[in-house]
Amino acid sequence: MAGATGKRNGGMTFATEASIWPAMTNGSLKRKRRAAGAAPALDGTPARSGTRSGSRTIAVTEDEAGMRLDRWFKRRMPGLSLSHLNKIVRTGQVRVDGARVKTAARLEAGQKVRVPPLTLEAPVAPAVRRARSAADAAALRDMTLFEDRDLLVLNKPFGLAVQGGSGTTRHVDGMLDALADERGERPRLVHRLDRDTSGVLLVAKSRRMAADLGEIFRSRQAKKIYWAVVEGVPKPAQGRISLFLAKGEGMGDARGGEPDRERMRVARHGDADAQHSVTYYAIIDKVAPKLAWLSMKPLTGRTHQLRAHAEAIGHPIIGDPKYGHRREDEERRRDPMRAIPDDVEPKLHLLARRLVLPHPRGGTLDVTAPLPPHMQRSFDKFGFDAKQYDPIEGAPEA
Repeated sequence: MAGATGKRNGGMTFATEASIWPAMTNGSLKRKRRAAGAAPALDGTPARSGTRSGSRTIAVTEDEAGMRLDRWFKRRMPGLSLSHLNKIVRTGQVRVDGARVKTAARLEAGQKVRVPPLTLEAPVAPAVRRARSAADAAALRDMTLFEDRDLLVLNKPFGLAVQGGSGTTRHVDGMLDALADERGERPRLVHRLDRDTSGVLLVAKSRRMAADLGEIFRSRQAKKIYWAVVEGVPKPAQGRISLFLAKGEGMGDARGGEPDRERMRVARHGDADAQHSVTYYAIIDKVAPKLAWLSMKPLTGRTHQLRAHAEAIGHPIIGDPKYGHRREDEERRRDPMRAIPDDVEPKLHLLARRLVLPHPRGGTLDVTAPLPPHMQRSFDKFGFDAKQYDPIEGAPEA
């Protein structure tokens, strides 16, 4: 086996091994009350906007098993503001089976939730609630790679957000309203992809299935394989990237000179918010010294993990607007022998290619997404064959 190589990045060391996969592991503001509508009480009876409910204890139903406490409150009491919920949980006024909990705690069927007296706010009036969209339903059907009675697997296109955010009005989570049944129950996201990452996205059709699939992801039983085209050619050809990542200013500054706090940065063990992250990678094909087609298998699921890891080893993903703006990267782009051709589209070349996991009802779910159009054009340009053997299959599962 070829020897290990090490590189320094931001004071941190990442290790890779060649040829043979290594076995080692390295007061709050109140919402403005709306003039119309009434907030439902926990037992389903209406309550006038601004009225105060009494203390009560509510049992968690079977359908609510596995739900986070904050989402349970949102479902039971849509008129309760998130800031107020955080306050009553933090001060111990909310109890589950008599014990203090956090908003992220997951509930079990039969547990008793104590809810203190609360002032309810009015929900959005039904007249302005999002209507079912035939266009959204059709778009979701066009994206569907696999469907059964329990789940959907979508092929999320480049540029479509998975969830809403500042300035985001169209996203997969909102589009799923179009698939709600007559009771108003709608499919639920199981995991996330970045807006500019294409490929396999798993959606559960019921709350119970979402909880079961979520546990499969949390217990790392889901095998995820991504394809990326990166600048330069990593050495060694197969390796393991093990780093601590944390939210912050990232691995450098944004193009305008101001810190980009949406990026991840390489951190040290013990740093605030630092989380261990591990990715295996393998080169499938290359056009040396310009670029390489990588298969990447993340064992952890940190924000921007693959994008940050690619930058950390000095080979950022082509078209990534957030990562890959270090001095070494800019020097490579000025070198005619190493620069990416100008006619390669400046879109993120990252695909959630394949997802394999045990189906909660038995058997195995194994779904593969096709290349998005911009990556297909790049593959055609450089002569890459998507049917070529993927050496990441031999990477460890832990």
